[in-house]
Amino acid sequence: MPTTDDSTASRPVTEYSPTIKELPENLRPRERMAYAGANALSTAELLAIILRTGGKGENVIRMAERLLIQYRGITGLALASHEELCQTHGLGMAKTTQIKAALELGRRLLLAAPEEQAQIHSPADVANLLMLEMGLLEREQLRTVLLDTKNRVQRIITVYSGSLNTAVVRVGEIFREAIRANSASMIIVHNHPSGDPTPSPEDVRVTEKIVEAGQLLNIDVLDHLIVTRSRFVSLKERGLGFRK
Repeated sequence: MPTTDDSTASRPVTEYSPTIKELPENLRPRERMAYAGANALSTAELLAIILRTGGKGENVIRMAERLLIQYRGITGLALASHEELCQTHGLGMAKTTQIKAALELGRRLLLAAPEEQAQIHSPADVANLLMLEMGLLEREQLRTVLLDTKNRVQRIITVYSGSLNTAVVRVGEIFREAIRANSASMIIVHNHPSGDPTPSPEDVRVTEKIVEAGQLLNIDVLDHLIVTRSRFVSLKERGLGFRK
């Protein structure tokens, strides 16, 4: 009667992960981008192109998928520190630098291009401009979006970093650049690192103070948005801090 080698039976089976060169050409990320375009690629495939090579025992696509799972998507990778990524299995200094550089280019493109042509029609337009960047900040920050008479974005100014309260907010700082740019109106935006965009009583008091100052300076404060990584709240839509 045959016997079973228990030591062999308990030995883990290593799943073979073919290298990129062993995959059919139509499944290789770089080749797929060339004939199908970047939009046809998954996030894992795009990340694989940046990484170029995989880690020990896994091809670069498997590695990209593992990283996206480990960090809960591309947002998690953006939030992770350089040091944390360097210590992640399969990365190291070179690959971490490549990831961070690609993410930074994407962030700069999002910030630079819309400002040239952006016209604000709704709170969502402002949120789309700033959520990606401000939603990742670990501290509260207040920015002003300066608009011309046609609601086109002139500039986006960072005014404060840190907790937002009436004690630290100086009206002169809020409106200084708007006066210099001869802005017709502005929108206030600040973030809640906690992930909850619900306005606090202090947020409402600050809004009232800014709106009143805008009326005196003949610069309309159109809205105050609170943003997180995935959500935003318009105080104007909720009737908070704005007189009807």
